Amino acid sequence: MIIIEAVGPLATIQDLGRPGWFGSGVGPSGAADRGAFRLANRLVGNPEDRAVIEVLLGGLVLRARGHQTIAVTGAPAPAMVDGVPVGHASVLELAAGQRLRLGYCATGLRSYLAVRGGIDVAPVLGSRSRDTLSGLGPEPLRAGDELPVGVLPPTYPIVEFAPLPMPSAAPLVVSARLGPREDWFADPAALFVGEWTISPDTDRIGARLDRRAGPPLRRAREGELPTEGVALGAIQVPPSGQPVIFLADHPISGGYPVPAVVIDADIDAVAQARPGQVLRFRAVG
Repeated sequence: MIIIEAVGPLATIQDLGRPGWFGSGVGPSGAADRGAFRLANRLVGNPEDRAVIEVLLGGLVLRARGHQTIAVTGAPAPAMVDGVPVGHASVLELAAGQRLRLGYCATGLRSYLAVRGGIDVAPVLGSRSRDTLSGLGPEPLRAGDELPVGVLPPTYPIVEFAPLPMPSAAPLVVSARLGPREDWFADPAALFVGEWTISPDTDRIGARLDRRAGPPLRRAREGELPTEGVALGAIQVPPSGQPVIFLADHPISGGYPVPAVVIDADIDAVAQARPGQVLRFRAVG
């Protein structure tokens, strides 16, 4: 078991989500940065679908009850064990009673803390993910929470450190494909001209964008669409003209037009983009 002693802005339990429930009005949810999530599990020798803690910006403090093997990936929040700095994306061993403290990351948005065995809270509709839009899944973490750790897997960590590129504060270039509703805009290619910035009004549901430089996205049609399904990475444009890139907890349907969709390979990078960061779209066929 691990004991949560402090929480920063937000910490939730996440796995790979609950696909297959669209017919019941439930989206998949799951880790926002799937690559960092999978890496955290691999580092501690877990199957890639074990539940972990997704930490927004940092500020988490936990204490081990019994020996625990952990790893922290994603946004590089400075980590200390009993006051001693330890490595990011590294295999860490906590003895019973030791504390891990995460500071606040200077780049990136979300860190992932995996424990060997996985966080073993009760699943809801087959997943341990917290869906912040629907309220399904375990509650966001609070100081005093005691989290059970699952049965240890038969595999073991095979590396001690993963030297991977970290999230950057540099302008983010995101690839997107036009469609399905580009005909609702006078010039849908305006999306790919100039620069956008990540708005402070950004969460696990979606990354809202403010125009930094370039032409606005002007409608060619009045009114709104009949409600239709929307996908992960869909760029939905409400009447304000501020596009929203849908992330892990996005609604499964909407009535605002979607002129383009971010390719799956770039979703993790959008999930790590911080408010104020510059973003440019690149059109792909």
